[in-house]
Amino acid sequence: MISKKLCRSSIALSVAVAVLSVYSMVALAAPGQGQAKPSGELSVSGDVTVDGAKAISGATIFSDSTIATAEKSSATISLGKLGRVELLPNSSLKLSFNESGLMGTLDAGRVRVSTGTGAGANISTKDGAVVADASQPATFSVDVECGNTVVATQTGQVVLRSGNTTKQVAAGQDAAAGQAQPGTRCARLKTEGMKPVSGGALAALLLAAGGAIAAAIVAATSDNNNNNFGGPVTPISPTR
Repeated sequence: MISKKLCRSSIALSVAVAVLSVYSMVALAAPGQGQAKPSGELSVSGDVTVDGAKAISGATIFSDSTIATAEKSSATISLGKLGRVELLPNSSLKLSFNESGLMGTLDAGRVRVSTGTGAGANISTKDGAVVADASQPATFSVDVECGNTVVATQTGQVVLRSGNTTKQVAAGQDAAAGQAQPGTRCARLKTEGMKPVSGGALAALLLAAGGAIAAAIVAATSDNNNNNFGGPVTPISPTR
């Protein structure tokens, strides 16, 4: 009688241990369990904040973070195989990412994105979205400084989607969506490496060009009216 009870107890204990082992294995195999969250590394120049807190170079960036740069400041987020995101001065971007690519919402300023092989990107603005698929690496910039959205592609190809319109933007091309704010003064770079001419500099150039033209006209008029060639002009009568 006692032996039967001990036998049943042993069987029950063995079954309980087996069930617990299987449950533990299933739990460990569940997606997302025991895996580190994707993250990036931040590099800053000047005044940069992450979720409202001052940031320093070397800080870890997690998905769904909002990065903002002040005037004369910039930030670069390195995401390993996914690529890299660079914020220029006076910019604000909410950045999300996972194993397959990165997503961002650009509220102000300008951002430059480089995607890695097999990684996609989607940068949204109030005017639409700029999409780079995972079929090929791409480098592009998105600019909302003037109130509308301008995308310029340096390598690869992206798509600008706005309402029912879709524009293919290949390397070396740019496209725009939305309306720029009236009276907005901003300097955009359609081609990387080119320095924009400010309003004051442009005015100075125009004034200088106008002055040069005026001087040339005056000089030409003066020469036409004073062709003495070093001495008095002797009139020649057609008849003697």
